[in-house]
Amino acid sequence: MNKTDALIIGAGPTGLFTAHQLKLIGLDCEVVDNLDKIGGQCIELYPDKPIYDIPAVPECTGEELTNNLINQLKPFDIKFHLSERVDEVKKDNGNWIVKTSKGKTFSTPNVIIAGGVGSFEPRKFAPKECEKFENKSLFYSVKDKTIFQGKTVSIFGGGDSALDWAVELSKSSKVNLIHRRDEFRGAQSTVDKVKELEKSGKLNIFTKYQLSKANGSNQLESIDIKHDEGEIKNLKTDYLLGFFGLIMQLGPIANWGLNIDKKTIEVDTEKFETNQKGIYAIGDICSYPGKLKLILSGFHEGALAARACFKLARPNEKYRFEFTTTSSNLLKRLGKKE
Repeated sequence: MNKTDALIIGAGPTGLFTAHQLKLIGLDCEVVDNLDKIGGQCIELYPDKPIYDIPAVPECTGEELTNNLINQLKPFDIKFHLSERVDEVKKDNGNWIVKTSKGKTFSTPNVIIAGGVGSFEPRKFAPKECEKFENKSLFYSVKDKTIFQGKTVSIFGGGDSALDWAVELSKSSKVNLIHRRDEFRGAQSTVDKVKELEKSGKLNIFTKYQLSKANGSNQLESIDIKHDEGEIKNLKTDYLLGFFGLIMQLGPIANWGLNIDKKTIEVDTEKFETNQKGIYAIGDICSYPGKLKLILSGFHEGALAARACFKLARPNEKYRFEFTTTSSNLLKRLGKKE
């Protein structure tokens, strides 16, 4: 079991800055995120789009903001648990016992939910039988492209992810690219590249087709795809990839006994604590009178929640507020000389 002073759920900007604040005041923390990378919405939804409302930063992209926050964490040793969803939170002898989708268990007096608008989950294939192939021969993201070498891979989707992986995997695999529409919506340069590869026989393109059935017992053997006009084709397939975008859901959070209003968690404005002692909600996922869904608001909420955590993590110590400009303790934690 992992023991820590605070567990942060969400590795977006608000969660990252809160980790900084916790470590700054001498508390340990770990971070869990359902995504496979750090950055939350900033990286997943708008890595290249400019942000104009971060104080003292006239303009930056989501990726630049994330990288700066990661750099700010460099003085500290923080453990991230990516591609993991928190499934269960239960009270036990004054601590919260937290279990993840990968079977990890944490014991902590403080849980900080910085989950943005909830957990990001992929839109999935409709046929029910697809579930038995998930994470074996059916995937919604690529973590290790080497498993596809020399195999037949059928890729569904019409956006950048589907097109990019079709191009990449065509170098060492037989690729079928299937899209439910006639036109692709990815970058034109990639669309042109895919069409060039089709002409040279490096991949096959099927438009106006959708997945009708996935065939096989334990391992995927073939798929049936159905045209808009009813024609069905059977394609021999070793692996199936689906890139249909992400949906955002509260997920298991809805079952943790928290006061929820319109898919947001109600908190106070002193500590940003929920109705459950020791569980806090910050960032876009929390609600209170006057709430603004701005990144800077999340930073403020995280700073106050972090200091509230101190009382539960160190019940026999008194928290003393200090400035980073003058405190030798804080400068030492930051690795700076006085």
